[in-house]
Amino acid sequence: MGTERRANVAIVGGGIVGLAFAWEAARRGHSVVVFDRTTKPQGASVRNFGMVWPIGQLPGESYDRALRSRARWLELKAQAGVWVSECGSLHLAHEEDEDAVLREFAETAAPLGVKCEYLSRAEVLNRFPVANPAGLRGGLYSPTELAVNPPEAVARLPRFLAEAHGVQFRLGETVTDITMPRVTTASGESWRADRVLVCSGADFETLFPEVFATSGIRRCKLQMMKTRPQANGWRIGTHVAGGLTLCHYKAFEMCSALPQLKRRIAETMPDYVKYGIHVMASQNDRGEVVIGDSHEYDADISLFDKVEIDELILKQLRVLADLPDWSIAARWHGIYAKHPEKHFVTAEPQPGCVIAVAPGGLGMTMSFAIAQDWWNANG
Repeated sequence: MGTERRANVAIVGGGIVGLAFAWEAARRGHSVVVFDRTTKPQGASVRNFGMVWPIGQLPGESYDRALRSRARWLELKAQAGVWVSECGSLHLAHEEDEDAVLREFAETAAPLGVKCEYLSRAEVLNRFPVANPAGLRGGLYSPTELAVNPPEAVARLPRFLAEAHGVQFRLGETVTDITMPRVTTASGESWRADRVLVCSGADFETLFPEVFATSGIRRCKLQMMKTRPQANGWRIGTHVAGGLTLCHYKAFEMCSALPQLKRRIAETMPDYVKYGIHVMASQNDRGEVVIGDSHEYDADISLFDKVEIDELILKQLRVLADLPDWSIAARWHGIYAKHPEKHFVTAEPQPGCVIAVAPGGLGMTMSFAIAQDWWNANG
């Protein structure tokens, strides 16, 4: 074993949560080291849409937190050259009950500070040619949503943190033991830190199995795919979502019209409910349209992806959108940690060692503000 090294703060996990906590610590003047068992991002942080999604958050604290994270992404665009598109989002209604929810949400949420507007069918088609006109009734537009390219953004962040803030990265180093104040890796490295933050998603089970067993955290699998780059620079213009998404995000639960929509979907689209499918599409800087997704939990998670899920997603997206090229270039799945009630999970198995995980599929949307709030409270 070599000489013991020193940092004020050690972060275990180099995904978006760990990077957010590292950036916030470094901004406050702490010396920081980040450990990750892989040499490049491979986990849930790079297996998602790349959507920063304030519109799905409850008005008030959650929505404001999403907007603060949004502001940090725009800082990264300016300071680190991360590609960030201020594309906004468009929920499309092709059924009467979907349209009723969108109209009610626009009327109810806007006075609460949510930036959104209801668009008529003609307004949608005039502003967003991606919308499928067949059966279209209207849409809800929000200007606050961002698009990022997750693999590139999460790969760029460590370089920015190292160059701008002196954060050290130990990539390809698996942490095998934390006995405060010491962090030990599989290669025999030993680090002493005043504070250790374990931000490795459900993988923290390997370090603290007893904490994981009582945490209530579930593993959630999603299936996704993307098209090849659309020809001639064609752009989708915005994030696209539909009626299934209205049933997924908490923000829309304020709408009295939502239960009727949920009943209709349960009765007529049982396979979508079974697999937790809500259909969305985004577009990255390469012109690829990213499409998803589904939600399967714990014992229902299979090593093998279900062709049926992909077919259901594409079937419903064709109701919502017209793409010039539907050729699928890649398919994948991700698995992330999610708590059924809490928006984020923390635990302190040892004094000074904090587990901070499970933003519940909202890592890109909420992590920067979650980290900011945690450091504000724990300085």
